[in-house]
Amino acid sequence: MAKKAKTPVAVVMGSASDWPVVKHAVDTLEQFSIACDVRVMSAHRTPDEAAEFSKTAEREGIKVIIASAGMAAHLAGVLAAHTILPVIGVPMKGGAMDGLDALLSTVQMPSGVPVATVALGRAGANNAALLAVQILALGDASLRRRLKRHKENMKKAVQQANQSIQDERSA
Repeated sequence: MAKKAKTPVAVVMGSASDWPVVKHAVDTLEQFSIACDVRVMSAHRTPDEAAEFSKTAEREGIKVIIASAGMAAHLAGVLAAHTILPVIGVPMKGGAMDGLDALLSTVQMPSGVPVATVALGRAGANNAALLAVQILALGDASLRRRLKRHKENMKKAVQQANQSIQDERSA
């Protein structure tokens, strides 16, 4: 496999079928001009590759890992077990329990092996990317300013939506 360019964030999914949701994390990172390395690897079908990736991620310049997996496949936990980098788990909907098993397997980590866990699906993918941005912004004033601008834009959008409804109701 060819070496990837150094990027601060790795986005890893347990299956290519996760891509339509995980793509939202990549899009959010791109909004902040943050490059990411995107890969498919499995905690159970390619465990050696997953462990090796996680062990070498820091040396490759990665600062945050976002890992998505469905059912009880515990990709985020496997990656977290092999690195000191922050790992953000995105549980995926689907399977017999419609994502509950993925949520529980991601959030219920043993003491000493943390995985930050976000919501299921698209909201989780977006929030995982934003959490990665927040982590990176701790050491980057320019990124902090862009993150503050993003939060201000979200506030303005809600205020505009409220005003539109108020205008409609008073008309």
